[in-house]
Amino acid sequence: MGFDLQSTQIIGRFTFEWDDDNDCYECRGAMMYDDEHDEMPEPALWNAAHELSAKLLNNGFHSEVNHSEKGWVEVSIIKKVEDG
Repeated sequence: MGFDLQSTQIIGRFTFEWDDDNDCYECRGAMMYDDEHDEMPEPALWNAAHELSAKLLNNGFHSEVNHSEKGWVEVSIIKKVEDG
């Protein structure tokens, strides 16, 4: 059974939903702020996103982890790893 890129991925207590329009997984966590009052991702969600990125790599996909506003974290697919 192969890896289904478009399936929902659960990492720990976080559920990452596939966003077909942007070729990424996304999950919303708590809104948090750093010492300069800039928004930052929830640390446990950020770690889970990196775990998902590693899982994707193990299944043949390069990805990158980013965060946006209001607690959202995205794991974007960059490209499929070439065989050989």
